[in-house]
Amino acid sequence: MTIPRRTTRFLWTAVIFLVVIGIAAVTRRTLVLFWPTRFAGGTSSPAAGLDAGFARHMALTLLHILPAGLFLALAPLQFMATIRQRHLQFHRWSGRVLVVCGLIVGISALIMSYTMNIGGPNETAATTLFAIVFLICLIKAYRHIRRKEVERHREWMIRAFGVALGVATTRPIVGMFFAFRRLTPQEFFGIAFWLGFTITFLAAEAWVDYTRQSMVLSKIPESPSGSECVRTGAGGIMQKQPFERRAQVLPGSHRRKVSPNAPFINLGPISQRLYYDRVK
Repeated sequence: MTIPRRTTRFLWTAVIFLVVIGIAAVTRRTLVLFWPTRFAGGTSSPAAGLDAGFARHMALTLLHILPAGLFLALAPLQFMATIRQRHLQFHRWSGRVLVVCGLIVGISALIMSYTMNIGGPNETAATTLFAIVFLICLIKAYRHIRRKEVERHREWMIRAFGVALGVATTRPIVGMFFAFRRLTPQEFFGIAFWLGFTITFLAAEAWVDYTRQSMVLSKIPESPSGSECVRTGAGGIMQKQPFERRAQVLPGSHRRKVSPNAPFINLGPISQRLYYDRVK
């Protein structure tokens, strides 16, 4: 089973869209912090109060958003098969940079949750929870790759990236709240963070589950047809063998009834003893 190309394109379009939003937010915040009179919207802007809050904690804000921007820029490259295959050293070194940036982002997010939150306890609860989840995913991804467990490493990195994209997802949600002007920032910021983080984290988990099933199914060969079947030979090499009239087993093994139309599944030593009959 292969992943449909349309699904892959849709996923990459959504990821790139959110990455652009996140990097744009980092760029704007950096410019406003360094040149507020030129890039801030003024006192009449709905975001004026937010800009003032970030300006009071300029060092902490920069410590959080600059590594976050680098994380968002590098993370999509980690999931590109072409880069992993052709530029393995770049993949490994950028992965180390991602881990360092992620740790800085996660720890600074925990500090910001209690020192400069806007949405009160509701926002603090959301950012604290997902900052901890992000750090756990990142650490587990690093531990798995150190143990050469590539598939588990990939799954935990997808989860970490999903949490990171949640910050970008909150931006359109916050923009919608500002447009309707039914709630104040103190009232809707917590809601926006809960929605943004939950949407992308659940999407990442769904993708992990979907691709895991696809990989398992893709490893099962199709049903044999014609006068040959596939079996495991010496050294684990798949070999074609002619069908016989009866199913046979090597001495010392248990006799099994096998349908000639059933898919061949490698079961280790058992599959090495068994071959199919041809039905005439």
